[in-house]
Amino acid sequence: MADKREFGNPYDDFVPHRENGAFDLKDGKLLPEFQEKLQSSISKLLSTLDAGLQESSSHDYSIYTGTSGIALLYLLLSVRLNNASYLTRAVEITEQALSRLKNHRMSYLNGDAGPLALSAVLYHKQGASERSRQCIERLKGMLPQILKLNSDLPDEILYGRTGYLYALLYLNKSLGQDTIDSKTIQQVVAAVLRSGQILAEQMQRMIPLMYLWYGEYYVGAAHGFAGILYMLLQAKDYMSLSDLNNLVRPTIDYLQGVQFPSDNFPSSLGNNTDKLVQWCHGAPGVVFLYAEAYKVFGDDQYLQTALKCGEVVWKRGILTKGYSICHGVAGNAYTFLVLYQLTGDLKHLHRACKFAEWCTSYGKKQYHTPDRPLSMFEGIAGVIYFLVDIQEPKESKFPAFAL
Repeated sequence: MADKREFGNPYDDFVPHRENGAFDLKDGKLLPEFQEKLQSSISKLLSTLDAGLQESSSHDYSIYTGTSGIALLYLLLSVRLNNASYLTRAVEITEQALSRLKNHRMSYLNGDAGPLALSAVLYHKQGASERSRQCIERLKGMLPQILKLNSDLPDEILYGRTGYLYALLYLNKSLGQDTIDSKTIQQVVAAVLRSGQILAEQMQRMIPLMYLWYGEYYVGAAHGFAGILYMLLQAKDYMSLSDLNNLVRPTIDYLQGVQFPSDNFPSSLGNNTDKLVQWCHGAPGVVFLYAEAYKVFGDDQYLQTALKCGEVVWKRGILTKGYSICHGVAGNAYTFLVLYQLTGDLKHLHRACKFAEWCTSYGKKQYHTPDRPLSMFEGIAGVIYFLVDIQEPKESKFPAFAL
């Protein structure tokens, strides 16, 4: 049992024109009964989270597994529920983080950039413009470290340059396009591209960009090509058409060639083990890349790759590891929300709702207890985030990744 990575999918797939109990077949709006089920689960999970926070003395202030991730959840709750008390709680959490940042990690998810960017948004919403500006200046102060190509800073999402890039893009999306000037973002994009070119040249690879993390050429969203290229596509307005078409696109095309016959993707280049189907490694994270590539380039091959990945997630995505955003059912469910937003096909909304239904059984169907059970990416906060987010399926965004 311990080696089994997924449960068999117990749900019937979507049948057009057949009522499903989750959403209206005319407009895709969630039905009140299904929303009530989600809300009941959210309330129980929030109670568990609140009780856990009162007992916790965590010194992890990251978005990924620390207190800032819980603040990100509270921000979503404040917006969706129009409840200012959640905004106040979010600010209280991030203020603790701001006073303890050590300025030795750069990314949004697992570094200082996350608490700083999130605090800038929270302060802005409270009308504390000067405090917001100070956070932005602290974030911009990291730029010289980001641009050093002879350092050991990686390019991936979790710890590296594209994690910092997300923080900049997130601020411009949240606070206005001129919050971070174009030159700053262009410099970061150029550094990510140049870093990939240097490694590709060193390794004498036939593709224009290569990226390495801890000795492996990872493919997935958290540490590898999929996450890096996805972030570059989201920053396409800050690179030249030449770089987009001659560096980024050929690398995206190359990755299609490493797809398994099962339509899943390996965790790293040269790894022939077809095991992982989770956001951080495998098809779920890769969906974001090819969905975005389809939007940018309009080439149907990218859409087909994304759809094939969606089939993998439907068949193999109810994971025994648990419910989490990073390597669990909630994160995998975002696969279907991305495809629903891209295609409008209610099949994908149906699948997302079924995975949400599974998540309402939180804690009952998993073989592994999360190391950080309260957190955004490994624990309960991320599941709550997803159950709130799916209630507006056309507006949902994978936290700290999609813009």
